[in-house]
Amino acid sequence: MSGSLVLLHLAGAVALLLWATRMVRTGVERAYGDVLRLRLRALLRRRIVALVAGAVLAVMMQSATAVSLLIGSFAGTGIVSGTSGLVAVFGADLGSALVVRLLSLDLFVLVPVCLVGGTTMFLATESRKWRQAGRILIGVGLLILSLRMIGEASEPLRESTLLPVVIGYLAVDPVSAFLIAAIVTWLFHSSVAAVLLVAALAARGIVPPELGLVLVLGANLGGSVIAALLSRAAPPASRVVPVGNLLLRGCGAVVALVGVVVLAPPIDALGATAPAQLIHAHILFNAALALAGLPLAGPIHALASRLVTGGRPAAGALEVPELTALSEAALDKPSQALANATREVMRVCETVEIMLKRIGELYVDADEDSMKSLAALDDRVDRSHAAIKLYLARMSARPLSEKEALRCQELVGACVKLEQVGDIVVRNLLVHVRRKHDRGLDFTDEGWRELSSFHAAVASNARLAFNLLVTRDAATARQIVEEKDRLRDMEKRSSSSHFARLRDGTVKSMETSAIHLDTIRDLKQINSLLASIAYPVLEEQGLLRGSRLRTG
Repeated sequence: MSGSLVLLHLAGAVALLLWATRMVRTGVERAYGDVLRLRLRALLRRRIVALVAGAVLAVMMQSATAVSLLIGSFAGTGIVSGTSGLVAVFGADLGSALVVRLLSLDLFVLVPVCLVGGTTMFLATESRKWRQAGRILIGVGLLILSLRMIGEASEPLRESTLLPVVIGYLAVDPVSAFLIAAIVTWLFHSSVAAVLLVAALAARGIVPPELGLVLVLGANLGGSVIAALLSRAAPPASRVVPVGNLLLRGCGAVVALVGVVVLAPPIDALGATAPAQLIHAHILFNAALALAGLPLAGPIHALASRLVTGGRPAAGALEVPELTALSEAALDKPSQALANATREVMRVCETVEIMLKRIGELYVDADEDSMKSLAALDDRVDRSHAAIKLYLARMSARPLSEKEALRCQELVGACVKLEQVGDIVVRNLLVHVRRKHDRGLDFTDEGWRELSSFHAAVASNARLAFNLLVTRDAATARQIVEEKDRLRDMEKRSSSSHFARLRDGTVKSMETSAIHLDTIRDLKQINSLLASIAYPVLEEQGLLRGSRLRTG
């Protein structure tokens, strides 16, 4: 087999590995993302718990980068403290290393099981969670298959005449090997994939263990760079955690490289085979960083904040300055004015989404400053609502085509609904939070699971509705309305379960009964308002009945 064909096979196997990793991650995010976010807010309070939670989440998502970006956004909105967020990401790096160990086992027998089971689950039902669970299984099956393909594709490289020369050069130039591994990992956007590739080449005797150790350290540097670069367009407060992780993991990798070059430590004790030695070294390195990060999280966070903000304190997402896209000069150009109004409505959507996320956090842990900040966001929504309505009213006084007039009405209707959602959050849900906080009440575990699941579903539907304002996609509009029916069923089940607990005399259920039922009712009302944003799109496509009432 020619060298170019070998490299093509190897590239295809690596591409399948990256795609399978992405399938697993997106499946977890779509099926359980909102619930995970809600649970993480409560978990990321204490450092030890945050460390474990970060590791578990990285194992589930098979990506420390995804965890770093997620936790960074939490820290940016003030949901968790920056130091706790950093500790969670240190745990995610360790969890990612454990994923490498798990995937290095001989699991090939699971490939047909995962592919058949996943495909069946994905095709046999319309349930979103079951379909995403099937997606996860397919991803795991393809991931294991890709590792076998990497091993088989790299086998002919053992007979290459050029490769020993390249390997020999890198073996005597560890700095170049270290940097090349970091760059390759960044290109892969996955340290898991990079370390598995090094382990697979070591298993074929292509890469000696000493060089493999240097490459693994380079992969750790590259893995820490990914999240820092991906978050470069985020608000400064959301970039602090990824940058802090880069400081610890990147500097740790450089220090470890110096130690390997100077001391040349034996790694035979780490495993019986070269791949096991490299993978165990990878785990040991990240475990050491996680332990070191526990006491150093505070200073690292302070240094990262100074680097990101240039010495100025990082502003949270609740402190974003108010801007406006409502240009007076564009009023005589309907298409441009409608685009400006759409941009401004999307700003309101972003604010409302923050409010929905924040109110879920306040049900877990409320304080006076946080509640005042949330109320201030509603004031911002009210101001934007008034400005957008006035702008569109002035625009509608000018000559418009039928399509432009309908779009104008659609934006006005959406803006009114968003303002009503903001009012429900502050005037209803925030009142329930204050009552729960003042009385020191706690929900039952089952009751809180019902509430958090309902809240997660509403938040997910809100994002669909916000996207629809821009895409006007008929399939998304239909999904939003179908989700409205699903939430109606969820409400019935939740109410039945709640009354069953009341009949059983559960004390916590009796104390929180009114708050529980009122919260479900208000969340359902919010979802109904957001679902109605889909009606103009469905009506335009002829997919909406004139009445839901049955005739005859």
